[in-house]
Amino acid sequence: MLYAHQSRLIFPPKFPQFPAIQTRSLTPHSSSSSSPSLLNLCENSHHLRQIHARYILHGLHQNLTLSSKLIDSYANLGLLNLSEQVFNSITNPSSFLYNTVLNNMSKFGEYEKTLLVYQQMVMQCMYPNEDTYSYILKSCSCLNDVKNGKKVHGQVVKLGFDSFDDVGDALVEFYMNCGGNFENEQALIERKLKGSKSYWNSLISGAAQNGKAEESFKLFKLMRMEGVEPDAATSINLLRSSVDLNSFEVGRVVHCVVVVSDLWRDLSVNTALLSMYGKLGSLEDARLLFEKMPVKDCVVWNIMISAYSRSGCPKESLELLMCMGRSGIRTDFFTAIAAVSSIARIKYIEWGKQMHAHVLRNGLDYQVSVHNSLIDMYCECEHLSYATNVFESVKNKTVVSWSSMIKGYVTHDQSLEALTLFSKMKLAGIEVDFVTIINVLPACVNIAALEHVKYLHGYSMKLGLNSLSSVNTAILVSYAKCGCIEMAGKLFDEEKIDSKDIITWNSMISAYGKHGDWSQCFKLYNKMKQSYLRPDLITFLGLLTACVNSGLVEEGREIFKEMKESYGYEPSQEHYASMVNLLGRAGHMNEAGELVKTMPFKPDARVWGPLLSACNIHSETKLAEFTAEKLITMEPENAGNYVLLSNIYAAAGKWDGVAKMRTFLRDRGLKKTPGCSWIEIGRLVHEFRAADRSHPKANDIYTILGILEFEIMEAREEISE
Repeated sequence: MLYAHQSRLIFPPKFPQFPAIQTRSLTPHSSSSSSPSLLNLCENSHHLRQIHARYILHGLHQNLTLSSKLIDSYANLGLLNLSEQVFNSITNPSSFLYNTVLNNMSKFGEYEKTLLVYQQMVMQCMYPNEDTYSYILKSCSCLNDVKNGKKVHGQVVKLGFDSFDDVGDALVEFYMNCGGNFENEQALIERKLKGSKSYWNSLISGAAQNGKAEESFKLFKLMRMEGVEPDAATSINLLRSSVDLNSFEVGRVVHCVVVVSDLWRDLSVNTALLSMYGKLGSLEDARLLFEKMPVKDCVVWNIMISAYSRSGCPKESLELLMCMGRSGIRTDFFTAIAAVSSIARIKYIEWGKQMHAHVLRNGLDYQVSVHNSLIDMYCECEHLSYATNVFESVKNKTVVSWSSMIKGYVTHDQSLEALTLFSKMKLAGIEVDFVTIINVLPACVNIAALEHVKYLHGYSMKLGLNSLSSVNTAILVSYAKCGCIEMAGKLFDEEKIDSKDIITWNSMISAYGKHGDWSQCFKLYNKMKQSYLRPDLITFLGLLTACVNSGLVEEGREIFKEMKESYGYEPSQEHYASMVNLLGRAGHMNEAGELVKTMPFKPDARVWGPLLSACNIHSETKLAEFTAEKLITMEPENAGNYVLLSNIYAAAGKWDGVAKMRTFLRDRGLKKTPGCSWIEIGRLVHEFRAADRSHPKANDIYTILGILEFEIMEAREEISE
């Protein structure tokens, strides 16, 4: 037996409860009633073993009460093997002792041992109680042991334990997990459990967790027909299903059920209600409920702060954060993520720095999701270097960390750095997801790297990501922007017409429009209408772009009219800019000017810019001066507007105006951004700017250009002769 050799106890100095043993020894004649309470004081295995040894020395090791307590004590400390040894040392174990060891074995997942000990118990003509039968049935369920499970079921019915809710729930779980043809048994169980809340809650919860939101409400209806009242668990599951259905009306109905059932005082139910209103975008109802809640813990505050942040109300979200701090509630990393997201929206870097310091000071940076939020925030606040520092400090980078940093580089026109980081990500063994592909594709487009687009297309096919409509559309757009309209069209045609969403149609229409293929553009538009998909504002913008690039004035007028009259859309600045550009290029300057005057809102630079360009084409000096004045007021630092007006003055012979524009540029230190072009050779992208000689082979390039120029001059002379 355990520790029988220990005849002397040595207690640690900081264990004040045990010295009483030294003055009052335990003998077979003394009462052992105080021993179980003494076992409760044991907080580690060392002390428990010492007391166990003392029991053995004084012959108490066969005491069934003490042995039962010892079995539990060893099990509570995680020493199931010692607990079993105590049980095996008992000569004549009682049913109470069997129940104790069976409960512990099942709790520790020793399901096979549980059934073996149960069989030994039955052979001794002893049977478990109702609590233990629940654990035995659970063991059968986990082992998928149909044969023994049915035997246990028979004994349960024989002993009358099937009337207990816990046993009934265990039977339901057993038959559902085993998945066999147990119609008679299941019918028996369902008849007995139709009045059990736990039975119905388990069914409703299972339906909700498996994405069958409508099924959960059907089950709730059957539950009420059986006369079973809902409880907190029922309400919480139904509220989750309301969110899955994205139905505010259904959520309000569940709220009414909560009030009628007198569950509105329950904090967990209130929290679920608040979450439902927040996720469905009803901030007014969420705030009203929040204000009336008598108890607000950290979770409640987080839900409300996140709801405002997610609904595009960052200022209100941050105001709540400050109220949370004043109320004495300690923030956690969920609070930090929502707050950082709100700061990113308002792009206030000073608050961002303060929040970052708060995160570090309170140890909230142990979650990589907080770091990822900080990376996004610094990128949005135009501080890419800070984002890079946070990214490099993250030890366990996730795919979100890499994707966020890649997106930051792309949005800050550092496409080469984005592609380099993408290569490092793959070398680090990080599995790329669809978000990464979508984020890195614009980097390829920005430098016109068609080969990189092809590579990412093949890579996404290898990972099976091209089956996602969002990835397929991003690849399609990238091919189109890189000039490979044929491949874009092929990808569009390969996708089934029923699976094409409005974004896919718009992407292809815009691609054809930018390439000037107006016939394909309108052909797709008609097909889109035949598929009963309603066009949106982006669709009409793509069609107008096609009209501009192809000079189709009449068709453009019809599209603009159809957008307003047939579909009831109010044109935006971009739509008016396209129409002004279309009319201006075609020489309809008066009509373009009238269109600008009749706009329902104040025109911005997107409208005045095309009008000024049209003035340059058709030498409309007077209108150009008026338009340029508007543009310069809106964009005083844009040198292109001064240069364009200077060209208009020069074409009209107004050299005083030309000198005036040049003086403006010189005095303000403005320079026109030089044009830039790229060419990709052997997967290497070469960048060129006007009068740029920074390329390593600039001399060779300009020599070839000189030869070509000379040959062109000779060809012209031959033609003239």
